[in-house]
Amino acid sequence: MNIIREIFWPLAAVLAAFLVGGVIILLLGDNPITAYSLLLSNSFGSLRDIGWTLHYATPLIFTGLAVAVAFRCGLLNIGAEGQLYVAAFAAAWVGIKFGGTMVEIAGKKEDWSWASLPAFLLVPLCMLAAIAAGGLWGAIPGYLKARFGSHEVINTIMLNFIGIALVGYFTQYFYKVPGDPIQRTAEIGEAAQIPRLNEFLTFIPYDVPLNIAFLLALLMCVLVWAFLWKTKWGYELRAVGENPSAAEYGGISAKKQVIVAMTISGMLAGMIGIGEVQGTRHHFEVGFSADWGFLGIAVALLGRNHPLGVLIAAIFFGVLSRGEIFVDAFTRYVSKDLGWVLQAVIILFVASFQTYTRRKGGATKI
Repeated sequence: MNIIREIFWPLAAVLAAFLVGGVIILLLGDNPITAYSLLLSNSFGSLRDIGWTLHYATPLIFTGLAVAVAFRCGLLNIGAEGQLYVAAFAAAWVGIKFGGTMVEIAGKKEDWSWASLPAFLLVPLCMLAAIAAGGLWGAIPGYLKARFGSHEVINTIMLNFIGIALVGYFTQYFYKVPGDPIQRTAEIGEAAQIPRLNEFLTFIPYDVPLNIAFLLALLMCVLVWAFLWKTKWGYELRAVGENPSAAEYGGISAKKQVIVAMTISGMLAGMIGIGEVQGTRHHFEVGFSADWGFLGIAVALLGRNHPLGVLIAAIFFGVLSRGEIFVDAFTRYVSKDLGWVLQAVIILFVASFQTYTRRKGGATKI
């Protein structure tokens, strides 16, 4: 019964948001049925559409899991955006320095690398760099919270600015190819790149950028579920989130769990660097994130902080990201901002329903 209730409220929030969105579309002078048909048919209408939808969903799975792990420990990680930026730059840096990168400057080629490692070493090294950098950037506010009691929301927000500014500085003045009008690093070595799924699954159209980071995201859903509900460490983390005082009384160190939760949260957010740098772009680019760190909060809330819920919510948000492009192109007055409106209204309803269920006695967490 509790599981049914947990599924019902997010579903009710989505339906309510679509009703509100329909009213807004009518007020703008367009047809809601036409707009929603464009939204959904261009997300699931073909293998190409499904591939693009899953591509848009992949980074949101990572940030949704990141926020959910922190939530389970009673923490609010607003810093996933900064964590994924630092992680993506770290992956690019390793891919440049150990990928045999050659850069052409004024007609001459310069070697920007320290070594040229083979793919079986360089690919996991770049992945580990992204995970470690994200984890470190998440551990800092965790340590400050545990050691000094400073609020993680303030710390993570400030570290967003610091992290994004730092990697922007290093990109601009040290790793950008001279003359490139875009603020991005040089290309990572070919040995650092991970393949797209259409290289193995030939039924996926060649122009769909979905890569093996999506499979990694699915794996993380399973591993996060196993960690939180099937291990002693996950139990201790959730116990601190439920009642820190009772957890301390039972011999669990709340301070330790805060640091662990924020570190794992940062590591999960950092995995976005794997897909974006190694799989899609093959370089780090300032401004590459479509606010994935902040949207992860919405994904975690809609998914009720459960890995399966996060996966479903991320795919739903991927639908909005994919479909809003066609709504903007093929309707008269409705812009692609419809996706943002629906996301915002969904979160308002989720928050309202959650408050309602708590007043009625609370819903058991999955």
